[in-house]
Amino acid sequence: MVALGGLGTYLFGGTESTTGLDGYSTASVGGHRALAADIVAIRTQSKYHPLPWVGDKLSSVSCPTGLKAVAGASITCTGRKSDGEVVRIPVRVTEADAQSVTWKFER
Repeated sequence: MVALGGLGTYLFGGTESTTGLDGYSTASVGGHRALAADIVAIRTQSKYHPLPWVGDKLSSVSCPTGLKAVAGASITCTGRKSDGEVVRIPVRVTEADAQSVTWKFER
């Protein structure tokens, strides 16, 4: 039972995402293809608190700019806890190609 709970936490509690670069998700930042800021914010907010025992529930997550589709590129998004505390969320690209961006955030 404990092992199954641990596996569920690992699978649902992950902070890494791979997002395709298409007409809806792609932006331009500094002349580079980028994942649009609103896509990063929405995905981060939904994955930040996937299970009651993993992470804090956040609202109003926003990112200052799109996330360049370049390995190592990073931005810091912000969100709010239910008590109003502002949370800074570092986001970094781990892998990118012409079709998609793999990125992760820190909890």
